[in-house]
Amino acid sequence: MQEQTHYIGGEHVKGGSGRFADVFNPATGEVQAQLPLASAAEIDRAVEIAQAAQPGWAATNPQRRARVMMEYVRLLNRDMDKLAEALSREHGKTIPDAKGDVQRGLEVVEFCIGAPHLLKGEYTDGAGPGIDMYSMRQPLGVSAGITPFNFPAMIPMWMFAPAIACGNAFILKPSERAPSVPLMLAELMEEAGLPKGILQVVNGDKEAVDAILEHEGIASIGFVGSTPIAQYIYGKGCAHGKRVQCFGGAKNHMIIMPDADMDKAADALVGAGYGAAGERCMAISVAVPVGDETADRLIAALKPRIESLKVGPYTSGDDVDFGPVVTAAAKENILKLVQSGVDAGAELVVDGRDFRLQGYENGFFVGAHLFDRVTPDMEIYRKEIFGPVLSTVRAGSYEEALKLAMDHEMGNGTAIFTRDGDAARDFANRVNVGMVGINVPIPVPLAYHSFGGWKKSAFGDLNQHGTDSFKFYTRTKTVTARWPSGIKDGGEFNFKPMD
Repeated sequence: MQEQTHYIGGEHVKGGSGRFADVFNPATGEVQAQLPLASAAEIDRAVEIAQAAQPGWAATNPQRRARVMMEYVRLLNRDMDKLAEALSREHGKTIPDAKGDVQRGLEVVEFCIGAPHLLKGEYTDGAGPGIDMYSMRQPLGVSAGITPFNFPAMIPMWMFAPAIACGNAFILKPSERAPSVPLMLAELMEEAGLPKGILQVVNGDKEAVDAILEHEGIASIGFVGSTPIAQYIYGKGCAHGKRVQCFGGAKNHMIIMPDADMDKAADALVGAGYGAAGERCMAISVAVPVGDETADRLIAALKPRIESLKVGPYTSGDDVDFGPVVTAAAKENILKLVQSGVDAGAELVVDGRDFRLQGYENGFFVGAHLFDRVTPDMEIYRKEIFGPVLSTVRAGSYEEALKLAMDHEMGNGTAIFTRDGDAARDFANRVNVGMVGINVPIPVPLAYHSFGGWKKSAFGDLNQHGTDSFKFYTRTKTVTARWPSGIKDGGEFNFKPMD
């Protein structure tokens, strides 16, 4: 059995804590690796190395830092197949989904090639008599990121690429469930020309997280995961004087208006609800058709599409729509929530509870589920399921549908499908959700815009990637300069001290 490592100071380092976690193959249920869980001392060592390396990297001009990012993009494309295979093996998602994971991270790296422009400050000539003022953006020092299992390539790159482009060192604590790709990403960064110690990967659990939160040498922390953990990390990180951004759970609604193209809406819901087995913070988990006639047409369109979805291991190739969920505990939680919906009186239109895959009976596979006539008081509506389960909540009017999205405590993403420009514009303006799609089911912004939710889906003032990331990973310094005048009337210089 493989034993994973940390990546500290440019070297693969065996764990020293004596504690390990199992890394599973979700398709078979077998343990495929042992992952070392870092102690506070190992976090301490990584921070020490980062602090020693960071000043030299910060002194490297932004254009040269951008060249490292350019080379990194080339290497990511070169190793795309290798990264996707390693990602699928530990996460369970299909190869196309895994390549998409890498690609969306790569696009943020591409954005970071613009660091020389993005780091420019402001300048005012003649702000006063003989006085000039200018500002500069300077790196924070050492930053850290705590990332989830569901996007083990994309989300780490969303954090460490802008942090490093800004001149910081970065310590990544990835999910214990999918650790291989983060280690590979760190290796590739050094191959691209990054100095050793600027990007390090330290695996661990709560002990490592608390060590990061409490360490005086770490200036900022990024987190993506569940809302309860996001609240914990945000509160404790801020209490220790750090700059913190945390992104939590989601319950994304898609409103389907009576005038919507029903085939396009149904196709969008299937892709957005069941892709990657629903293990996405931007997955659509609630469909809200407006009017019973719209709801009936939607269910009639969805049912055959969902029943025809193919579930299997990533090794089955492009013939599979989605794979297993990440752990046996995740599977158990999903099925428990499905049963709660049945017990509460929701109509289970497509029942995937008895799904079994021959030859993979021990895998963590969950069949697709579709609920109709779900109500807001039900547990399956209130909680993030993070599985292949779509709930349909019927709304009597547009205002009722809008209110559902606005009243939910999560505010990550939402969408509306309609041909009516007035309805779409009103929805986009009024809904209190951070990312909105109009006839787009998963409104994940491109790399040069920012990603982030509202309400209990996000904690902190700045979003991920886009220009917000360069603000988050730098601090502004403003300089007011006055020089003595040494010019005589005849045009000769006569320098003298200022009064």
